Amino acid sequence: MRKILCAVVLVIFAQAAVFGAVNLQDMDFSRVNPSVRIKDITEVEGARSNQLTGIGLVTGLNGTGDNSQMAVQMMRNMMRNFGVTLDARSVRTRNIAVVSLTATLPPYVRNGQNIDVNVSTMGNASSLQGGMLIQSPLRAADGKVYAVAQGPVIVGGSSAQGAGASRTQNIPTAGRVPGGAIVEREVPTDWTMGGQVAFLLRDPDFTTAQRIADAINRVYGVVAYASDAGRVDVNLPGPYLQAPAAFLANAGNIEIEPDTTAKVAVNERSGTVVLGGNVKISSVGVAHGNLTVTIGEAPTIVQPESMSGGVTAVENRTDITADEDGGSLIAMPATTTVRDLVRVLNSVGAKPRDIIEILQAISKAGALHGELVTM
Repeated sequence: MRKILCAVVLVIFAQAAVFGAVNLQDMDFSRVNPSVRIKDITEVEGARSNQLTGIGLVTGLNGTGDNSQMAVQMMRNMMRNFGVTLDARSVRTRNIAVVSLTATLPPYVRNGQNIDVNVSTMGNASSLQGGMLIQSPLRAADGKVYAVAQGPVIVGGSSAQGAGASRTQNIPTAGRVPGGAIVEREVPTDWTMGGQVAFLLRDPDFTTAQRIADAINRVYGVVAYASDAGRVDVNLPGPYLQAPAAFLANAGNIEIEPDTTAKVAVNERSGTVVLGGNVKISSVGVAHGNLTVTIGEAPTIVQPESMSGGVTAVENRTDITADEDGGSLIAMPATTTVRDLVRVLNSVGAKPRDIIEILQAISKAGALHGELVTM
C-alpha cells in the first residue's frame, strides 16, 4: 500500500482568541534577551585572526597513501633538498600522501608559540592514520611564511580493508596536528589608535550599540558613542591612557541587555524551526488538518474461454480510500508573542514540518512581523 500525506493549512484573519490547554506556566517569558557581558558580543577593532595555508607531505602510512604524480613530484623535491636525486620511476611507495594544511593565527600570539593545524588529503590516499607530517611552511594571503608545521597526525576515523570487504569509520582522510605549528612571524595588533578603542558588534544593531555606549558612559563618564550599528568608539579615560588593556578588561565585563531584529529561521530539510523571542503576530486564525489517501493494488488473473484463442492476462484492480482528520481552527489575537504561538501550535498537534508551512502561510498573509529566514 502507498500512503500520500497532505497537510492542509488555512490562514484566516480573526478577532477572537482561543488557546489550547498547554501548561507553560513554569517557563519565564518576561524577558526576551538576557543580560550579557560586552566582551561576549563584541570584538576589539585591530585584534583579528589571520588564515594560514600550506601544502605538506605525510609519511609513515601503512600502504594507504597516494600513488599520484603529485605525490611522486613532492617526494622528489623533498629529497632534492637533502642532496638526493631520484628518478620518477624510482618512487614506488604508497606510504606517503600529499596534504593541504590550514591553520588560524589568533591575535596576540607571539613568536615561538604553538597553534593547531588541520590536515586533509589532496590525492587518492585512503587514510592518514599513523602518519607524520614533515616540516611544511604555512603562508598568509600576503605570501609570507608565518608558521612552520610538523608532527604526528591525529585522525578521528579508521579504515580497514580485506580481500572481499572493507570498512571505514568517520573520515580517515582528514586529521589534526594539535599544537603542531610554531609561529615564526608575529602579526602586529594596533587597537589603541590615538587614545581610542573601538568595539565591533558581532551582530550589528543600532539599539545594542547605543546600549553599550550608555553602559560605558555610566561607569566612566561621557567617553563612548555609537558611530553606527556595528561600532562603538571609546576615548580612553585619563587613568587608562597608559594601560588600555586594563580598560578593556574592566569595560568588557559590563553587562547590557542586547536587542535583536525579530526573525524566524526555518530549515525545511531537517524540519528545524527557531523563533526569536521578540517576534509578533497580528490577529490571525489558523486551521490545520491532515488528509490521508490510501491506494491499494489487487491484481486479478483473467482466464480466457476454452477454444477462444485468447491468452491468460493479469488485470490490476485499484481501491482508493480517503480519510481526512478533523481539523482545528485556532484564532490568535493581535501582538501574539512566541509563548502564545507555541501554545497554539501545540494545541493543534502540529509537527515541525507543519509548523514551517503554517509560518510561511502567516508570513504570506502579512501577519508575521519579523523576517522569515529559510536556511
